[in-house]
Amino acid sequence: MKKTMILLFCLLAACTPSPPPEEVSPGLSAGRTPPEIPAGFGYGYENLTYELVWSDEFDYEGQPDPERWGYDVGGSGWGNNELQYYTGGGNAWADGEKLTIEARAEPKGNREYTSARLVTKDKGDWLYGKVEVRAKLPGGRGTWPAIWMLPTDWEYGDWPHSGEIDVMEHVGYDMGRVHATVHTSAYNHMSGTQKGGGGTMVDDVTGTFHVYAVEWLPDRIFFYIDGEMIYEFDPSKYTSHVTYKEWPFDRRYHLLINIALGGDWGGAHGFDPDMLPAVMEIDYVRVYQSPEINALDS
Repeated sequence: MKKTMILLFCLLAACTPSPPPEEVSPGLSAGRTPPEIPAGFGYGYENLTYELVWSDEFDYEGQPDPERWGYDVGGSGWGNNELQYYTGGGNAWADGEKLTIEARAEPKGNREYTSARLVTKDKGDWLYGKVEVRAKLPGGRGTWPAIWMLPTDWEYGDWPHSGEIDVMEHVGYDMGRVHATVHTSAYNHMSGTQKGGGGTMVDDVTGTFHVYAVEWLPDRIFFYIDGEMIYEFDPSKYTSHVTYKEWPFDRRYHLLINIALGGDWGGAHGFDPDMLPAVMEIDYVRVYQSPEINALDS
């Protein structure tokens, strides 16, 4: 059984597969130079500390903890012409060590395939912080796993106006290339202006656990894989006048984890039903917040 961590103070150091009761939270490896953040926003990056505020170690058996997780359910295509029907149970379970999400060939509703999309909405909602997910991804042409965040309250309007943070996306026809992206009113894939790292090659994404993480600050967002920063979204690099159209990320967000099948991106090179069932394994999910940032926001 893994031990739940109580309090973490860190500058962002790399995760280990079997964390002790206290550890430095992943991000920049110890000894590396922290990102350069211009002075004037009211915080010193090098002085930030972090505390664990929400986690699931999956050290229990059965359905995902209902105190932490809910489900998006249905087979509407989810705006991307996806092939699966998301169920409210049966496609996700914990075995005492990890969470498994399984996409399978199984008729349900108007679809021939089922999967699960877990959400923390109204059970875990945060403004700023770090989110870390240690995961092993599914393979196969047509798979589209994602670890991502959506606004809880949609205060700036429907998608993409209230934003989206994609911590990790991977499509099975392009094995090993992991994407980290933000979508806003000004920058989104519908207009071809989304902002991201363009894809980072990761060794053995299907056979090895990797830590996918995001550090969300009041003025920028850093994306990490295994403690190495792969992309920084700073809206001031694209415009001198930042509004909610460029930066809607000053409102609460929640986390989603899912396997989609097919769809506009996942199925862009076809869909191979013979690769099913497809499995995504989650070792842990951990969310940290900084007292210094919380004090600044308040």
